[in-house]
Amino acid sequence: MKKLIYIMLLTTMVWGATGCKKFLDVNENPNNPTEESLKDPNLLLSSSLTRIAAQTATSYASTARWMGYWSRSGSYGPNPDEEAYRITTTFEAGEWTTWLDIMFDVYKMEQKAVEKGGQEFYIGAAKVLKTIGYMYLVDQYNNVPYSKAFQDIRTNLFPAYDKGQDIYNDLFVQLDEALAIFQGLDGVSEENEKFDILFGGDLDLWEEFINTQRLKLSLRMANVSGFNASAQMAKITTKRFLKETASVQPGYVQDQNQQNPYWNTFKSLYDGSNADNFNRANNYILSKFRDNNDPRFMRVFSPNGGTGTNYTGFNYGEVISNAPTAGNSANVAGPGLAKSASQPQWIFSSVESKFLQAEAIARGWISDDNDAHEALIDAVRESFVWLGLTADDADEYLGQPDDENVTDYDQLLNWPASQADQIRFIGMHKYLALIGINNFEAWVDYRRIGVPTDLPLSMHPGRGNNIIPLRLHYPQNEYNFNPTVVAAEGTIDPQSSKIFWDVN
Repeated sequence: MKKLIYIMLLTTMVWGATGCKKFLDVNENPNNPTEESLKDPNLLLSSSLTRIAAQTATSYASTARWMGYWSRSGSYGPNPDEEAYRITTTFEAGEWTTWLDIMFDVYKMEQKAVEKGGQEFYIGAAKVLKTIGYMYLVDQYNNVPYSKAFQDIRTNLFPAYDKGQDIYNDLFVQLDEALAIFQGLDGVSEENEKFDILFGGDLDLWEEFINTQRLKLSLRMANVSGFNASAQMAKITTKRFLKETASVQPGYVQDQNQQNPYWNTFKSLYDGSNADNFNRANNYILSKFRDNNDPRFMRVFSPNGGTGTNYTGFNYGEVISNAPTAGNSANVAGPGLAKSASQPQWIFSSVESKFLQAEAIARGWISDDNDAHEALIDAVRESFVWLGLTADDADEYLGQPDDENVTDYDQLLNWPASQADQIRFIGMHKYLALIGINNFEAWVDYRRIGVPTDLPLSMHPGRGNNIIPLRLHYPQNEYNFNPTVVAAEGTIDPQSSKIFWDVN
């Protein structure tokens, strides 16, 4: 399975396909799965789902820190590159390699399913998963290898990049094709049910997922010139959107290399020791919660030392002496996020689904029994329940009086009049709801609709006039091994170079 991708990652950062055995066998590791050992796409489906879940849940800590969710604990010194927003070609380079590695597996899953025949379920699943991985790639790098990725290395040594908008346009096509495949199936096999660790072969849930992913991609493109939102909304089927969280459960248990990814990364290792002493609560988000009598901070953070009622946070990038240590500050694996080592790992939460629907209603794209304001209230309630609070807790929060002790912007009673303000209002509450659940989405919305409006910049003394980055740099390996193609992208400056949908 990994022959070609190992070459890509470790040697030349280029892509290939079958037929290169003589070139690839030189230093073959006999312990790695081989192309021949994976004749069926079933294992590629379960492994790809597992890897996507782990990637989305654990890889965006730096994003969480940029976006005012988390901060560096007092047990560590400052990180100038991240905290001063001095993004280099080595910063988060694993985003490029990991997502392309996962997408290679998805590509092979679809290829093998086509070759074998009668495997339409895996073809449909591959098309859906492609829209996830390439969404993340485009949202970080804009133009990336897509149509030329993974082709035969003998004729495609230096794969060209596709425009980010062209990739998004084709991702909608992938969703169209996946939907047609799933709707055309009479049922699924026991094998499909077994290896589909996301939905257990439930075609209705796959359809809901496609609808929700279509909505998510569409909202990113809402302000892009020429985007036809009506055409995409017309393809939303009667199954509507995800009502329950889409999670994978490959068999997580409290054991080495087998724990739930979020738990294992931010809560506890298999031996019970602390997994994360670096990330701690950011004072900005703590203040947002406390100033509005919002109890969710006690679900997304754990108290100082793991017990009690004290929650100490930090200002992002601040360099102070005698700062509280990790053990004396609030960690980011609160009981609403990290429930156990064996919990399922979410990929797409019901909370996010409801906030996407609320924005789409506010834009007039979709209709619902609720108006946009009511849909927002429903999304906030979902957030409370998802984190382990109750609907009564949510209603108590939602019913707070609008007085001088409560920040006006964050109270649902003050529903704005204009559509633009309604969209930002929904976005702000989405920001409060997705901490720890989808840290990456906060960075997307910050660039896309400009919330939070009062997000403080890093206090690192070397920041100068730098702002929160608008994108990542292409990794250094691309400049080393694919120089002509990456050079054609021109000068990339994460301070000013934008993703195509960022038209603010």
